[in-house]
Amino acid sequence: MKYRIKHRTEYVYEGSVTVSHHLARLTPRVIHSQRCPWHSLEIFPIPVARTVHVDAFGNLTTYFEIEGKHDRLEVIARSFIEVSQHLVKRTCASPAWEEIRDHCHSPQLSPTSEAGGFCYASALVPCSPRFAAYARQDFHDGRPILDATHALMERVNREFVFDSKATDVSTPVMVVFEKKAGVCQDFAHLMIACLRSLGLPARYVSGYLETTPPPGQKRLIGADASHAWVSVYCGDGVGWVDFDPTNNLMPSHRHVTLAWGRDFSDVSPLRGVTLGAGDQKLIVSVDVAPAEEEE
Repeated sequence: MKYRIKHRTEYVYEGSVTVSHHLARLTPRVIHSQRCPWHSLEIFPIPVARTVHVDAFGNLTTYFEIEGKHDRLEVIARSFIEVSQHLVKRTCASPAWEEIRDHCHSPQLSPTSEAGGFCYASALVPCSPRFAAYARQDFHDGRPILDATHALMERVNREFVFDSKATDVSTPVMVVFEKKAGVCQDFAHLMIACLRSLGLPARYVSGYLETTPPPGQKRLIGADASHAWVSVYCGDGVGWVDFDPTNNLMPSHRHVTLAWGRDFSDVSPLRGVTLGAGDQKLIVSVDVAPAEEEE
């Protein structure tokens, strides 16, 4: 599938801002199942400085500075994306989950031991015996990691309610766990917390969903904004496999990968500091349309 993506972010400030510094992670990743032949980033007011670098997780990151009084900031990311079918079946052969857990801590360097960096608690994803106990209902002794993770995803989707009013960006994962409600960011953080509490490597993935589904297919939750899901390392022969607990499916050509990290704080599409802003209003709109359609 080929998509044209437009991601517009606008901050309207209560007072005048004199200086602002920002980091934008709005360039889609290039991976085995995804190409990004064209991308642009428009910033208003025009920055006095702008640089691009690759962060610790391999995400292309744009840093920019704006000087001079301004009462709004607008950032528009446009991308042309080609996504191929990349489904990994639940029945695909994969090691027992305990084998992955143990190999993550091996002193010998391997893809699994490198993935072990995603086994630990992070700023927004704590580890807890409560999360481990919840996950263990699906992670039976000797169960293949692909099958067990798929079962955990199904249960999170079944037992937690998607409710945009139940949480905000600062709601702790334990509160989400107790409320049994949240949004895609919460579902991703919760599932990662469960996996890491078992000693398994899991990372947070940010991206997009196709806004308008093909005829006969249901519209996915989260298609009007940035979306989030989970990637789990399932062994040297399988690699990283994505799971979307919000929609109870394994992402394929309708998911566009933007960035990944330990949790949302590593991949926030736009974050920064301002001098003199006061209160601010945030407006975000995302459109993911098949390339054949006009913008």
